[in-house]
Amino acid sequence: MLTSQRKQLILEQLLNDGQVLSKDLSKRFDVSEDTIRRDLRELASEGRLQRVHGGALPSSSAIATFSERKSLKTDAKKKVAQKGAELISAGQVVIIDGGTTTSELIACLPLDLCITVVTHSPSIALGLAEHPSIEVILIGGRLFKHSIVTVGSAAIEGIGSIYADIFFMGVTGVHPDAGLTTGDYEEACVKRAFSGRAAETVVLVSPEKINTASSFVIGDLALIDTIVVDNGADVNWVRSIEEKGVAVIEA
Repeated sequence: MLTSQRKQLILEQLLNDGQVLSKDLSKRFDVSEDTIRRDLRELASEGRLQRVHGGALPSSSAIATFSERKSLKTDAKKKVAQKGAELISAGQVVIIDGGTTTSELIACLPLDLCITVVTHSPSIALGLAEHPSIEVILIGGRLFKHSIVTVGSAAIEGIGSIYADIFFMGVTGVHPDAGLTTGDYEEACVKRAFSGRAAETVVLVSPEKINTASSFVIGDLALIDTIVVDNGADVNWVRSIEEKGVAVIEA
């Protein structure tokens, strides 16, 4: 079998099963695990999958640039955002992460809603600048241009002075085993810090993030309380998430 054929079969199995194990692939194709690891390494370099210990998971498409991500699954993002907005109550302190789904979230907030929003996203802050009833606190730091959010020690220090009611966390992948992941190390650190300052953490998940993983771990699923997904999400995935103690709300 040609290497290209074997790689295509690996990707097909990954699509069907949601993960692949090097040991199992070695037996299936009757090649060494070193050969399989090389195949996975090359596929990962092409962005076709995310390598993990012992195998690989589907790679998230949500690590594209902010402008590219704005056009991904827009209808689903709007539905998920609307459902997420229903979780916010008047008078709360609400942390809103950067991202294209959270950008849809703030568009769903009623004009008479009185809350305080804390964010490290200049885009989120500007999106709320004209809202008549929402106070905005912008966390400073180094601007991470890929996601248009602030990161670094200054951001972490600012986060430490907040007690929030709810945090809407942005992720690039949600997987029952790999947990919550994103495409940048410092971003992952900021997300963990925000979650530690909120009574409840909610993740708004558009379809391209389901059962996928990126390079940097935010935390396992125990870090969050609720996931909001589009109606019709894979029932096996939903069940596996709920088995981890996380509530799943379908939009």
